[in-house]
Amino acid sequence: MLETSVRLLELLSLLQLKRDWTSSELADRLDVSARTVRTDIGKLRSIGYPVDARPGVAGGYRLAAGTAMPPLLLDDDEAVAVAVGLGAVATQRLGVEETSLTALAKLEQVLPARLRRRVEAVREATSVVPGPGPSLDLSVLGTVAAAIRGHERLRFGYTKPGGSEGPRNTEPLRLVSWGPLWYLLAWDLDRDDWRVFRVDRMVPHAPTGARFQPRAIPEDNAVEYVIKRISKMAWKYRARILVHAPAAEVAAKIRIPVDIQVVDESTCHVELGSDDPNRLALWMTQLDVDIEVIDGDELAVAFDRLATRLHRAAGGAPTT
Repeated sequence: MLETSVRLLELLSLLQLKRDWTSSELADRLDVSARTVRTDIGKLRSIGYPVDARPGVAGGYRLAAGTAMPPLLLDDDEAVAVAVGLGAVATQRLGVEETSLTALAKLEQVLPARLRRRVEAVREATSVVPGPGPSLDLSVLGTVAAAIRGHERLRFGYTKPGGSEGPRNTEPLRLVSWGPLWYLLAWDLDRDDWRVFRVDRMVPHAPTGARFQPRAIPEDNAVEYVIKRISKMAWKYRARILVHAPAAEVAAKIRIPVDIQVVDESTCHVELGSDDPNRLALWMTQLDVDIEVIDGDELAVAFDRLATRLHRAAGGAPTT
C-alpha cells in the first residue's frame, strides 16, 4: 500500500488525467478502501485543490477550476514537451516571449538532470525560424475566444489595411490561425454579411452581454471559407483562366483555395489572383498544363513578357 504522501500525489495525478472518477475506480487504482479515498480527497481540499463531488450511482470526483492555479503533476514526456514548447513559443512574435521564458525558467529549475539533458538535446537538434507577422496581444485573443464560446456579441475597434479606423458590432463564429496571423470569422451586424477580421488589428470594447444564435456559414468548412476570403481580399489583380486539365488534377496542384469550375472531363475554369501579375504568370507555368487567359489583361500581358524573356534566355532558338 502506498504511503500517505505518495498516495496523495498519485491521487492528484489521476484527477488531472480524467474529468470524472468514481470512488471505487480511485480505490482500485490506489489499492485502498473507498473510505481512504474520501479522506485523501479531504486532504487535497485542505491544501487548496478544488475537488468536486457528485452523489449518486453516476456520481464521482472531479478536479475543478479554482481561484488559484494549483501545482500540476507531469510525467517525464509531458515535462519535456512543455519545456520544448515554451522554448519554441519564446522565439515567436506572439507577444508572450517574456512570459514564456519566465515559465520555462521555473520549469527547468525543478527538472531532473535526465530530463534537462533531453530538453537540451531537442534544442540542439532543432532550429526555429521566428514568425514574420506582427506581435499578438493574447488578451485580445482570449476575449474573442470567450465571446465565441459564450455566443456573445463582440464590439471592437478595427483598423483597416489603409489605416482608417471604425467600430464593428459582430457575432463572432470562429478563430482561424493561418501562418503568423489570426483571423476572426464573424457576422457583421451593421453590414448584414460575413466578414473576416485580423485579430492584431482589433481593440475589443467592453463585453455586451448580448447573446446570439450562431448562424450557418455559406460553406461546410469554416477554415477553407476564411482562407478563400483572405486570399481574395489580398488580390490586387484578378484573372480567370481556362485550364486544359481535369478539375481534380488542378485542385491537387493548387494548394491554396481558389474557385475551380468544371467545364468538362478535361478542362476547367479557375479564378485566382495576386498582387503581382508577373509572379502569378510564372507560378501558373508550374502547373505544367496548357492554359488560356479568359479575363485578366494584366495576366495576359505578363505571360507575353514571360514568353519573350524565356525565348531570349534560350538564345532565341526556334521552337519545335
